[in-house]
Amino acid sequence: MSDFDITDSLHKVFLAGVGAVAMTAEKSQEVVGEFVKKGELTVEQGKALNVELSRKAKEVIDGTSDDALKARMAAMSPDERAAYAAKVAKVAADMEAEAVKVEVEDTDAE
Repeated sequence: MSDFDITDSLHKVFLAGVGAVAMTAEKSQEVVGEFVKKGELTVEQGKALNVELSRKAKEVIDGTSDDALKARMAAMSPDERAAYAAKVAKVAADMEAEAVKVEVEDTDAE
């Protein structure tokens, strides 16, 4: 029982959920396409529905939906949550620094 790694198990469950969401998004797009073919939805309604489904699936896959984020963080200890928050803050700061660097380089090129 000492070989049991809860983090690895949670990671596998998370990946399985991501796979299920991806498959569901694909299937839902097929269903929307069928509704459009049958005339039960207009092409514009089908496109709008596909865009919305894709956006929601991407949120879940990326972990950006509030529910996914809460579920992920609920599985963490307070120390892990603090480390995760620090990591997110660092990534955000790095992205901001890179954006400023690109802006400065663009200004220098003129």
